[in-house]
Parts: sequence; structure tokens; C-alpha cells
Amino acid sequence: MITPHLACLPPLVLTFSAADPSGGAGLQADVLTISALGCHPLSVATAITVQDTVGVAGIMAVPADWVARQARRLLADMPVAAFKIGLLGSVENIALIAQIIAEYPGIPLVLDPILASGRGDELADRKMIAGLRERLLPLTTVLTPNTLEARRLSAGDEEDPAVVLPLAECARRLLDFGCRHVLLTGTHARSEQVVNRLYEQRSGLLRQDVWPRLPGEYHGSGCTLAAAVAACLATGMPVGEAVRAAQEYTWQSLAAAFQPGAGQCIPDRNFELRARRAARDE
Repeated sequence: MITPHLACLPPLVLTFSAADPSGGAGLQADVLTISALGCHPLSVATAITVQDTVGVAGIMAVPADWVARQARRLLADMPVAAFKIGLLGSVENIALIAQIIAEYPGIPLVLDPILASGRGDELADRKMIAGLRERLLPLTTVLTPNTLEARRLSAGDEEDPAVVLPLAECARRLLDFGCRHVLLTGTHARSEQVVNRLYEQRSGLLRQDVWPRLPGEYHGSGCTLAAAVAACLATGMPVGEAVRAAQEYTWQSLAAAFQPGAGQCIPDRNFELRARRAARDE
């Protein structure tokens, strides 16, 4: 048997998330994105969902011991260059995954705090949000919330939900929970352009990127961005460069999106491959 030298291996990115049978979000989105960016995806299923491009009809969490067995088997066998976390399914899975990630302090972690589906289906209860804050945020290299997620994740349990916190204050609070960077995305803002802001613990606002707002709604855009950040970090990019490159890839995949069903469009994570094929066929 021929064993390739480690230097010849593509960077390996391990993603924890739920399976999405539509291929728009979750594990399937992560695998497509990580592969398109030149890394090899490893995947741990945290939940099974019933969903399509319209919304989520059901979710069943994978038992925590099965999540642990999947992850530990992979980590004992292969050298992982980055972790990416999406929908986790249960507070037990959050606690167990945090325990595993803590054993690998030198590996960057990108956390996409999925609290609801695109149409508003609730995917995380109060206990799960508390678990994210207390257990996973202190281990996170880059947190990638949209504005709705940032406000829910940063709000105190006793705060009046009618009080809308300024987004810069949300970012500060999230950094205070222990994550090193917060990439606050503007996809849910009512603005002509999408403004994404990257904050870090030491200097506050690190960079701001502005993108033309594309028409339509997209299934799995947040998964794509977070997985792209993880893939770029796995290749050795500094955080600022990784975030910029991931945004560029995500915007291009959204610009090339297709609508296979009755609901949201699906980002085309293979837009470069399809463009090359189209050019060849001309």
C-alpha cells in the first residue's frame, strides 16, 4: 500500500452539522464548499432534518455518543487543519463537541450559530443558546452570525426583548464571551448593499467589506460563508485574508445560484467549474 506523504495532502476540514437532504445547507453545503476551495472535507452528522428549499419540517438530533464516536474516529486517524460548526441539534451535542474541540487548542474553529431557518423555523432553544455562549464561544476563532443571530446570542436572559441592541455592542458582548473574532454579516439588514464587519478582541473593528445586494433569497448562504472561512484558514491564511477570500467566494456562488424547487435559491458552489465547462463548450 502506498502512503502519501503528509505534505502532499490537501488541508483537512472537519465539519459538525446537520444533514440537509436538499443539498442547500448543512453538511452538504459544507462538503461542497470545502472541496471547491481545495480542501478535503470530513463530516460529523449532528442531526437529520426533513427539509426542502421552502423550510424545515422536522429535525432529529443524533445521540451525543454517536456524534462523539464519529468525531473521535476521524481525529484519531487524520490530521485536521480546521473545524467548522453549524447546526448541532441538542444541548448534549453542544457540550460534547466543546469537550472534543478543547482537546485541539491549536486548530482554528469557525462557528456558524444557526438558531433558525431562513423562513424562521426555530432550530435552537434557550438552553442551546446558553450552551453555545458558555461552552463553544470561548473556543471559537471566528464566529459568523447574521444580525438576527448576533442579537439573540448576545442578549442577556433578563433583558427586555423589545430593546434592540446596536450591532457594535452585540459584537463586543460576543467577543467578551471569549471568541477571538466576530464576522457580523449584513445579509438581513435593510440596506442597498451588504456590509460585513469583522471585529477582533484586541482592536475592535478589524475590517469592513461592502458587497452589492443580490436579488432573491438563498438557502445555505451562511453555511457557505462559514465553511469557506474554515477552508481558507485551513490553507494557512491569516484571519483577515481568510474572511475576505471567503466573502468573495460566497458572493460569487450566490450570484451564480439556481432555483431547483419552489423556495429559496441554492448557491452554486461549483460556479468556477461550470464557468470553465461553459467556456470549453463555446
